Amino acid sequence: MSRFPFITCHHSKTLVLAAMALLDSYHLTLVTPLPNLQSLIMGSNRLEGLIHTSLANMSNLQTLDLSNNSLHGSIPSLGSLANLRRLVLGSNLLEAYDWSFLTSLANCSQLTKLSLEGNALNGSLPVAVVNLSSMLQDLSLGSNKISGSIPVEISNLVNLTSLRMENNFLSGSIPSIIGKLQNLYILNLSKNKLSGQIPPSVGDITQLGKLYLSDNKFTGNIPGSLGQCKGLLELNLSRNNLDGSIPVELFANPPFSLGLDFSHNNLNGELPLELGTVGAGAGPTSLHMEGNKFHGQIPARWQLVSTVQINLSHNDLSGAVPEFFQHLHMLEQLDLSYNNLEGAVPTSGIFENSTAVLLDDNKGLCSNSSRLALPICPGISASANKTKHHMSSLATLLLIVLPPLTIASLVLLWFLPTLWKRAVFTFLQLAVVSKKMFRFFSHKKRREMHTVSFNDEKKLKRVSYQDILKATNWFSSLHTISSTCTGSVYFGRFKSDRRLAAIKVFNLSEADFIECEVLRNTRHRNIMCPVTVCSTLDSQNHEFKALIFKFMVNGSHDRWLHSEQHNGILGRVLNFGKRIYIAADVAYVLDYVHNQLTPPLIHCDLKPENILLDDNITAQLSDFGSAKFLSPDMFIPESLDDVGGIVGYMAPELRRL
Repeated sequence: MSRFPFITCHHSKTLVLAAMALLDSYHLTLVTPLPNLQSLIMGSNRLEGLIHTSLANMSNLQTLDLSNNSLHGSIPSLGSLANLRRLVLGSNLLEAYDWSFLTSLANCSQLTKLSLEGNALNGSLPVAVVNLSSMLQDLSLGSNKISGSIPVEISNLVNLTSLRMENNFLSGSIPSIIGKLQNLYILNLSKNKLSGQIPPSVGDITQLGKLYLSDNKFTGNIPGSLGQCKGLLELNLSRNNLDGSIPVELFANPPFSLGLDFSHNNLNGELPLELGTVGAGAGPTSLHMEGNKFHGQIPARWQLVSTVQINLSHNDLSGAVPEFFQHLHMLEQLDLSYNNLEGAVPTSGIFENSTAVLLDDNKGLCSNSSRLALPICPGISASANKTKHHMSSLATLLLIVLPPLTIASLVLLWFLPTLWKRAVFTFLQLAVVSKKMFRFFSHKKRREMHTVSFNDEKKLKRVSYQDILKATNWFSSLHTISSTCTGSVYFGRFKSDRRLAAIKVFNLSEADFIECEVLRNTRHRNIMCPVTVCSTLDSQNHEFKALIFKFMVNGSHDRWLHSEQHNGILGRVLNFGKRIYIAADVAYVLDYVHNQLTPPLIHCDLKPENILLDDNITAQLSDFGSAKFLSPDMFIPESLDDVGGIVGYMAPELRRL
């Protein structure tokens, strides 16, 4: 059993011992106080035992992270840490006892994140939670044993952007004044015992991006006011007792690009015609409406080009299976079983894969193909007999025509050497001329491609700093896609445009100017091209530059290859054919930048994270911050060492030791 017996550091401000599997037993003794320590991070180890009360003596501590360990017992009072901003104790075995630790945290006026999920906290959530810092943005209490009702006063935490209380024993109803949390982006109350109606005031949270209320006992109708949440990306109301029809107002904006789940309720009426047809919406990635009482036909006007999973099973749907399903190239799973569908089933697209389509217990369905194990549609047998008759006639015709053709072919072979000798010289002449023409036009095309700029296309749309500020919710961390030393990428929606956009904000380094120069001098279908730009001053009169791109709902290639690391959808994989297409797209764009540009361009950071996928899984190369145009002297192999790159993805022969 290993021990970490003591820490003796006097002037350090940060101590990080995370994910090192340091201890089998937690035995931490502070030989001397650490008054200068600002960050103590020991998450993801094997720490056991109690949290030492001496932590309360670290007066300058701002971040305390002991998450993902096996600590147990009560949480000590840490109210003396006036500078504490982030308290992360999730995924341990900690207990609440009398919740006195929560009362003491009211003295931590700088607290912005309190993460206690995945512990053994029990009992009712005290009203003292509303006395936490007004600066609190992230409150995570999920996966505990908390009971009782949600305190009405929780609406006083007006700066909350994320409220997670899922997988507890909460009861009662959602407070009607929940709409006062205007900055809330994530609200997760799933897997509790909440009842009553979903308050319409939830629709007042116009910034709401993700709403999870599944696995509760909610009744009544779905409030149409949810349509006021213009940025709602994911909505899960599954496994409740909701009834009535789905309100049309819910689809007033292009919604739910990540997921929509109404499954296992008592919803009725017809399926909404507006789904995936409003504005530029491409439909949710995952669509679940199974286990309800929907009737009528499946709308033929649905445009679900980005949808991967569709489940409409266990309803009362009738009519034919729409043909648009076979044109959804992203679709990987389709479940229409246990309905009253009838008629011929389409035979192409996803219907070519019998394991991806479920059509059980639709007694009126038939197929012209044997793949789906359905009855053959009427008229097929007669057609088969007619086909046999045609084949017999064709065989007779071949017996008549084949002998003369054979004789003619032998004669042609006899004279072929003579014809070849006469034609070969002419062919060589044409080849030389064609080669010269190809060189001329390819050289001309190179020069033309190099000089293309944004000004050659339609006028760019004007976007101000204030527009970007509002679209990203004041550059909220919840809107952040990625962040590097060169800048940060956010997603957001401008007031003047319903479509999601990706906004890259630069840190104004040399790499930023390189990326702009690359995008100014390149044009290719597989290069991410900005929709518009913003070059201005920010609120503090500092220079501000940003590029605005179309938001790629399908994310990066890395998210598909390693979906388990990105909270991806279960079963979301790229088949072999799609991977070949992506590889070909990347090869095309590399050929363009290496061989068709003058001077040639080397990306220097080619990796799955920088290959984005559009609605049709077409690869788009992005992030040219490390790119370099090759000067003439850099064509010498030895000088390529100056090109650089990212270790792990650069050419092995160029890696510097």
